[in-house]
Amino acid sequence: MTSAAEQQGAPARAPRAEAPAVNGTPLPVPSAWPGASTPLGARFRVGPDGVAGTNFALWAAGAEAVRLCLFDEHGRETQLRLTELTHEIWHGFVPGVLPGQRYGYRVDGRWDPWTGARWNPAKLLLDPYARAVDGEFALPPEVYGHVRDWPDQQVADTVRDDRDSGPYVPKGVVVHDDDDWSDDHRPKTPWADSVIYELHVRGFTRLHPGIPEELRGTYAGLAHPAAIEHLVNLGVTAVELLPVHQFAHEDHLLKRGLRNYWGYNSIGYFAPHAAYAASGTTGQQVGEFKRMVRALHAAGIEVVLDVVYNHTAEAGELGPTLSLKGIDNRGYYRLQDDARRFADYTGCGNTLHVVRPHVLRLITDSLRYWVTEMGVDGFRFDLAAALARSMHDVDMLSPFLAVIAQDPVLRRVKLIAEPWDVGSGGYQVGAFPPLWTEWNDRYRDAVRDFWRGALPDVHDLGYRLSGSSDLYAWGGRRPYASVNFITAHDGYTLRDLVSYETKHNEANGEHNRDGSNDNRSWNCGAEGETDDQDVQALRRRQLRNLLTTLLLSTGVPMLVAGDELGRTQRGNNNAYCQDNDISWLDWSLLDDPAWRPLFDLTSRLIRLRHRHPVLRRRAFFSGRAHSADGLRDLAWFTARGEEMTEGDWYAPAATLGMYLSGRDIPGRDERGAPVLDDSFLTVLHAGDRPARFVLPGPPWAERYEVVVDTSWEEQRAAPGVVHRAGTAITVPARSVLLLKVTG
Repeated sequence: MTSAAEQQGAPARAPRAEAPAVNGTPLPVPSAWPGASTPLGARFRVGPDGVAGTNFALWAAGAEAVRLCLFDEHGRETQLRLTELTHEIWHGFVPGVLPGQRYGYRVDGRWDPWTGARWNPAKLLLDPYARAVDGEFALPPEVYGHVRDWPDQQVADTVRDDRDSGPYVPKGVVVHDDDDWSDDHRPKTPWADSVIYELHVRGFTRLHPGIPEELRGTYAGLAHPAAIEHLVNLGVTAVELLPVHQFAHEDHLLKRGLRNYWGYNSIGYFAPHAAYAASGTTGQQVGEFKRMVRALHAAGIEVVLDVVYNHTAEAGELGPTLSLKGIDNRGYYRLQDDARRFADYTGCGNTLHVVRPHVLRLITDSLRYWVTEMGVDGFRFDLAAALARSMHDVDMLSPFLAVIAQDPVLRRVKLIAEPWDVGSGGYQVGAFPPLWTEWNDRYRDAVRDFWRGALPDVHDLGYRLSGSSDLYAWGGRRPYASVNFITAHDGYTLRDLVSYETKHNEANGEHNRDGSNDNRSWNCGAEGETDDQDVQALRRRQLRNLLTTLLLSTGVPMLVAGDELGRTQRGNNNAYCQDNDISWLDWSLLDDPAWRPLFDLTSRLIRLRHRHPVLRRRAFFSGRAHSADGLRDLAWFTARGEEMTEGDWYAPAATLGMYLSGRDIPGRDERGAPVLDDSFLTVLHAGDRPARFVLPGPPWAERYEVVVDTSWEEQRAAPGVVHRAGTAITVPARSVLLLKVTG
């Protein structure tokens, strides 16, 4: 095949570096001893004869040669050829290479894009197993394996670029793993008791006034007592961190002066993203991340990572060559029948070929590393359906799911699937096997539609409020298989959900074409921010309704950081590239009299949930009577105070009553005693006028005490009112009442 240098008449191949020199005197060139093929990556250890050094091992099955590249503090490169090849792994032990050493690889092989072969030794490649990364990924033309600016873009990816990328790409860093975690105590919160809080390490801490300036936006900032105090006061049991694997920024964002803020563009599955470290990037980020995990654990808070194993930052055939593409493109990625093209089930240009054993090993090695050596408690898998594909179709018996199910480390941590991808047949809500929980977007849609008055009936809402048994009551799964959410990082914030009917993504520079148009939002009568006090009051009430519904539903609730404060992104529903005050939490809202009550209500509801096992059941409702008086564990009522009939479920309605019995909770406590609790009646009314609701009488109750009334701005004024069963009460327009049975 023809290289760019040959076609352009310009020899530009990366030089084979000579040994660095000091004052003109060459330094001794280190040599690579045979070393070992396992473990993969760069592992510092004591080698033969007690000599300290680092073992390097890289899977590159189709490569013809692999050169290890070591860089000194001035960026000078020394290359060592790895000559040992065992089971498709190139390896060698280099004496004298210590923690802090920066390194990369150059891999030789055929350049034949038509068969998927894209080896190019001019490109410095990041070790897929690097534990730390120093430097940031920019994307000048030199980091592309092909000539990015070739005049004919139809064939640009087939023309090899022989310019050296070494000066322009970050390097892996040798890290010494010497932490046994003996002083750490994992919270091990049961799934049913969990309340998840999705946050961005940088965005959560960037503007926090209680965190020192130098720590804001970092792992150390999230570990600071001021940050943890908010989480504890709120009552959440786990933080779900948006991607913290090392990631790169896309070229189209850099050209517009933007950056990838969310981080769903991974390039290093073992390395904490270096830009979130306050202590340094030559290995210090690893210790800083561990200290953050310890601090959260000490506060009783688990750490769940949002992980992106479905694709990498190398995009498709026109993307950069940063790591896997240059190590063994055909071995790591799914390719089309035309092997020049990448299969794309992710919408990001490429898809990892998880069916291949070495790719599966890369992912599971990474997962185990974050559990055993970095201390995390679980994972949320981005576009998990892409990982569950066998050769083409989504397969719940796929190698990935099978390996996870039998792995003694991974099967015991929290596993959350985003149960879809963008490929054919990719929507798999309710289909993942036991051990897995899932983001339940059907819960999101039903609750949004109910509160904006768009549900034709309430039959779907009933399923969502009670744990989505229609989706998850199979294979021994439990109600906590459903991760209930109304908002997530991807989409409107909760405040924007009640303030905007159309997206406002102009700041992204894509002419407002990006982001979903299906938001199921209602602006309460005015688009965006307004001085109309009636609209403002209605919006705050709608926020109270949405949060109360979420936290009283059966399943695992997930909040998005800042929703409890009324955070706004000013109508941007795709703020993936907004590393600024559009995305960062505005902590002044916590002291704002208009918004502080929302935090107080949210924390009160979470405490209520923690106190009452009837609100966090470990088994699905049966809906059957378990005693002679006919009282059932779950019952549904119309506004007339009558149990709902089949016809009622499919009739237009804005009001729904849900009764939860505290005496019919299945299972026993740790000492074997029956689990008993109070009984509750929740009345949800989405109508724009007050409604008359008849409180069910015996055997359901004799009296009811109001616990929560979302029509009140200040919740402390609402509780304490007692009503006799059988009487009609007035439910305020657009409100939720939670009533406790008191007799």
